[in-house]
Amino acid sequence: MSKNEEDIIVCRCEDITLGEIRKVIREGATTLDEVKRITRAGMGPCQGRTCRLLVAGEIANYLGKPVSEILQSSYRPPFKPVKMGDLAQIHEGNGDCCDCDSEEEGVNS
Repeated sequence: MSKNEEDIIVCRCEDITLGEIRKVIREGATTLDEVKRITRAGMGPCQGRTCRLLVAGEIANYLGKPVSEILQSSYRPPFKPVKMGDLAQIHEGNGDCCDCDSEEEGVNS
Protein backbone atom coordinates (compact mmCIF):
# COMPACT_ATOMS: atom_id res chain seq x y z
CA MET A 1 0.00 0.00 0.00
CA SER A 2 1.50 3.27 -1.11
CA LYS A 3 1.50 6.60 0.68
CA ASN A 4 -0.69 8.01 -2.08
CA GLU A 5 -3.27 5.27 -1.57
CA GLU A 6 -3.50 6.08 2.15
CA ASP A 7 -4.22 9.73 1.28
CA ILE A 8 -7.25 8.93 -0.89
CA ILE A 9 -10.34 10.70 0.47
CA VAL A 10 -13.03 8.13 1.26
CA CYS A 11 -15.57 10.44 2.91
CA ARG A 12 -15.63 13.76 1.07
CA CYS A 13 -18.13 15.34 3.45
CA GLU A 14 -15.94 14.82 6.52
CA ASP A 15 -12.55 14.72 4.70
CA ILE A 16 -11.67 11.22 5.97
CA THR A 17 -8.85 9.35 4.22
CA LEU A 18 -8.45 5.68 3.41
CA GLY A 19 -5.52 5.62 5.82
CA GLU A 20 -7.71 6.84 8.68
CA ILE A 21 -10.37 4.23 7.90
CA ARG A 22 -7.80 1.42 7.75
CA LYS A 23 -6.18 2.57 11.00
CA VAL A 24 -9.41 2.37 13.04
CA ILE A 25 -10.25 -1.00 11.49
CA ARG A 26 -6.82 -2.35 12.48
CA GLU A 27 -7.43 -0.96 15.98
CA GLY A 28 -10.64 -2.98 16.34
CA ALA A 29 -13.53 -1.11 14.70
CA THR A 30 -15.27 -3.90 12.76
CA THR A 31 -18.71 -2.45 11.98
CA LEU A 32 -19.88 0.53 9.96
CA ASP A 33 -21.29 2.14 13.09
CA GLU A 34 -17.98 1.81 14.97
CA VAL A 35 -15.98 3.29 12.09
CA LYS A 36 -18.54 6.08 11.75
CA ARG A 37 -18.45 6.96 15.45
CA ILE A 38 -14.66 7.04 15.57
CA THR A 39 -13.94 8.80 12.26
CA ARG A 40 -17.23 10.61 11.43
CA ALA A 41 -17.18 8.95 7.98
CA GLY A 42 -20.81 8.86 6.89
CA MET A 43 -21.96 11.63 9.22
CA GLY A 44 -21.76 14.51 6.76
CA PRO A 45 -24.46 16.03 4.58
CA CYS A 46 -24.76 12.93 2.35
CA GLN A 47 -25.27 10.67 5.42
CA GLY A 48 -22.96 8.00 3.98
CA ARG A 49 -24.56 7.71 0.56
CA THR A 50 -21.14 8.34 -1.00
CA CYS A 51 -18.73 6.55 1.36
CA ARG A 52 -20.79 3.79 3.00
CA LEU A 53 -19.93 1.12 0.42
CA LEU A 54 -16.26 2.12 0.38
CA VAL A 55 -15.99 1.82 4.16
CA ALA A 56 -17.93 -1.46 4.16
CA GLY A 57 -15.57 -2.79 1.49
CA GLU A 58 -12.53 -1.96 3.61
CA ILE A 59 -14.03 -3.67 6.67
CA ALA A 60 -15.05 -6.72 4.62
CA ASN A 61 -11.60 -6.96 3.05
CA TYR A 62 -9.89 -6.78 6.45
CA LEU A 63 -12.20 -9.37 8.04
CA GLY A 64 -12.37 -11.65 4.99
CA LYS A 65 -16.17 -11.43 4.91
CA PRO A 66 -18.60 -10.52 2.13
CA VAL A 67 -19.66 -6.87 2.00
CA SER A 68 -23.30 -7.94 2.46
CA GLU A 69 -22.49 -9.03 6.03
CA ILE A 70 -20.98 -5.64 6.81
CA LEU A 71 -23.85 -3.58 5.34
CA GLN A 72 -26.19 -4.27 8.24
CA SER A 73 -25.74 -0.83 9.76
CA SER A 74 -28.98 1.06 10.27
CA TYR A 75 -29.92 4.29 8.56
CA ARG A 76 -31.57 7.05 10.51
CA PRO A 77 -33.67 9.83 9.07
CA PRO A 78 -33.13 11.91 7.07
CA PHE A 79 -32.55 9.32 4.39
CA LYS A 80 -31.57 12.16 2.11
CA PRO A 81 -30.88 15.85 2.72
CA VAL A 82 -33.89 18.15 2.98
CA LYS A 83 -33.69 21.72 1.67
CA MET A 84 -34.39 24.39 4.27
CA GLY A 85 -36.77 26.07 1.81
CA ASP A 86 -38.89 22.90 1.71
CA LEU A 87 -39.12 22.92 5.49
CA ALA A 88 -40.02 26.60 5.48
CA GLN A 89 -42.88 25.98 3.06
CA ILE A 90 -44.32 23.35 5.36
CA HIS A 91 -44.16 25.79 8.29
CA GLU A 92 -45.86 28.48 6.23
CA GLY A 93 -48.80 26.15 5.68
CA ASN A 94 -48.91 26.15 1.89
CA GLY A 95 -51.08 23.03 1.91
CA ASP A 96 -48.36 20.60 0.83
CA CYS A 97 -48.46 18.66 4.08
CA CYS A 98 -51.20 17.16 6.16
CA ASP A 99 -52.95 19.42 8.69
CA CYS A 100 -50.61 22.38 8.15
CA ASP A 101 -53.55 24.75 8.05
CA SER A 102 -55.16 23.19 11.10
CA GLU A 103 -56.67 25.56 13.64
CA GLU A 104 -55.62 23.29 16.52
CA GLU A 105 -54.06 25.02 19.49
CA GLY A 106 -50.38 25.69 18.93
CA VAL A 107 -50.50 25.19 15.16
CA ASN A 108 -49.77 28.29 13.08
CA SER A 109 -50.13 30.53 16.10
